[in-house]
Amino acid sequence: MLATACGNGGESTEAASTGDSTPTAAAKKSITIGWIPWDEDIVVTHLWKKILETKGYEVKLVNPDVAPLYAGLAKGDIDLFFDSWQPITHADYMEKYGDKLEDLQVWYDNAKLTLAVPDYMSDVKTIGDLKSKAGELDGKIVGIEPGAGLTRVTEKEAMPGYGLDGDFKLLKSSTAAMLAELKKATDAKKPIAVTLWRPHWAYAKFPVRDLEDPKGLMGAAEEIHAIGPKGFSTDFPEVAGWLKKFTLTDEQLGTLEDVILNTHKEGEEEKAVDEWLSANPDFITSITG
Repeated sequence: MLATACGNGGESTEAASTGDSTPTAAAKKSITIGWIPWDEDIVVTHLWKKILETKGYEVKLVNPDVAPLYAGLAKGDIDLFFDSWQPITHADYMEKYGDKLEDLQVWYDNAKLTLAVPDYMSDVKTIGDLKSKAGELDGKIVGIEPGAGLTRVTEKEAMPGYGLDGDFKLLKSSTAAMLAELKKATDAKKPIAVTLWRPHWAYAKFPVRDLEDPKGLMGAAEEIHAIGPKGFSTDFPEVAGWLKKFTLTDEQLGTLEDVILNTHKEGEEEKAVDEWLSANPDFITSITG
């Protein structure tokens, strides 16, 4: 689930402190958010940068690799991270640092690997139903990068598990190529089957839906958590209260990703967030009101 990294767009502000290095009340209005270059983290980080700045906080964005990001959270050098995938993807980091972290909110609970088809393929409900559509689909499932976990699960688990490996070939190329094929097919209202995952802006951009996976071969859904160092709620009680009310639906997250990642260029994240908030005028007050 890699995406092009965005600029971090926040000005660094040094925290004021007393002589004994204890942060003052004023210093607690400065928050450092760590992020990784995954689509959902890029957009949610910039959304919260806007929310916090609107409420008078100074926000610094930092972009380390995921391992040092967790280490920075545990040490208190980073205050907030919005893309902790649990219980599987980030299990190693939670096992190592979990006792030094505070779980602040599950804001998305349907993160999963999928196979998807256009809405107009109405007689295809499950992954197994693809078997009867081999001719219509030219025996192809359009995939992404060869080394992706989604590619491995599709090719080694789902396709043989549903008896598709004899009639279908998984086309491996890139995420961009898969999305281009999906756009081409849906624009022409032609049949196509692709590997996909949630959350992803494609669900907001194209008329696609997931195929049911009754055997669970694509894996269980995960949750995306906002986390901070232990004691975050004590240091930032106001923000912790807002986070408890923060969730995004697939539609909200998809449209947010689309406007930030597709409609606007890198470096225009603030403008893109403003555009999304104009279309969702009650969003900030629903959290902070």
